Parts: sequence; C-alpha cells; structure tokens
Amino acid sequence: MAGRSNESAVTERSDQPGSLRRLAVTPALPRPIMAMAVRYTLHLLERKAPGPGVEVRVAPWGAIKILDGPASDPHNLTPPDVIELDPDVWLRLAAGITTWSEEKQAGHISAVGERDDLSDLLPL
Repeated sequence: MAGRSNESAVTERSDQPGSLRRLAVTPALPRPIMAMAVRYTLHLLERKAPGPGVEVRVAPWGAIKILDGPASDPHNLTPPDVIELDPDVWLRLAAGITTWSEEKQAGHISAVGERDDLSDLLPL
C-alpha cells in the first residue's frame, strides 16, 4: 500500500508522560495484517492457557476461551467470565507495550466475572 507507514502512530502529544504515550500507540497496519496479528496472538494465548472458563474477545477478528473454570451451560454458550478488547489495545498488551493495569485504568478493557485480569499471561 503506497503511502502507508508500518510504524506505530502516537495520538498523544510527545510531551506527555511515558505511560500516556504508550497507551496512545496504535499499530498502523493494513487491515488484513492487523486481523492476522490479532488471530495469531489470540492463538498463542489459547495455547498458553487452555480451558473453557474465560472468553477473550477482540472484535471483529477473534474470540477464544482460556483458563480452567466453569464452562458455559447448554443454554448459554458464553462462559461466566468475558473480557473484551479493541484490536489495538490487545496488540499493545500482547507485545508488552502497555500493561494490563494501565489499559484497565484507562478504561480500555471491558471485563465481567471473577477472572478479569490477564496480567499473569501477558505479554506473550
């Protein structure tokens, strides 16, 4: 793609503290590459912590179930613990650019259930 940079974009001013700059890093990837990166890193997480107990959703490109625990019941296919992230947030966490606590504090992670912290599993 002509004219597109493969470097990360920073939307915050560069005079902001480091944690704010890290939270603003958004991978400037073509859509198919972003989709592949999300799916691959979700696959790595699934292999690292297999199980049916927590659903991790990175819309629109993937959702996996990880960690031991109660699975979904026959009437509801969603487990009791669900974590939702945007693709850019997920890739920052997977790569170790930001931490779970930074993203959670910034309001970038939606998590429901008792197991709403993946910080022990990240970065990949």
